[in-house]
Amino acid sequence: MKRTLLIAAVLFCAAPARAQQSAEDRFRSLPAEKQEELRRRFRELQSLPPAERAELRRNLERLDAMPPADRRAVLENYRRFEQMTPEERQQILQRWKEFRSLPPEKRAELRQQLRRIMDAAPAERRQLLENMGRWERMTPEQREEMRQRFRERREQRRQERQERRQERQERRQERRG
Repeated sequence: MKRTLLIAAVLFCAAPARAQQSAEDRFRSLPAEKQEELRRRFRELQSLPPAERAELRRNLERLDAMPPADRRAVLENYRRFEQMTPEERQQILQRWKEFRSLPPEKRAELRQQLRRIMDAAPAERRQLLENMGRWERMTPEQREEMRQRFRERREQRRQERQERRQERQERRQERRG
């Protein structure tokens, strides 16, 4: 809801292409239903606690300060968000809330992992995303089973490396002796 209000304010108030027109002129040139929608959103905005309005103002200022390409990317992401189903939007907002509650180190780690996925070759990225989808669809029990398998394989590889090191060491000793 807050993001919708923010973007509405941005699109209405910060549109550089309309800089020559006054806000009032732009508002009056809108269809009546759009004017009413903006009035409703404005009332919602005014009903927010001062702290939330201040946060929205800071977000708007941050958006205004972005380079044009970044601002376009943010607005494009928002457009795609608005086209999602209500369930998809709710899921995204829930995940965002969970992400924001993580410690800064964990958020940085997740950002790094996302960059790795986005920078991967298309085939690798597709495989990573498919794996993530499968993981997401697993039950907690299935996930724990996969974790256990991973631990077992990791331990097996560790032992195999240890055995190879030992064999190399024995061969070196035989050559010396």
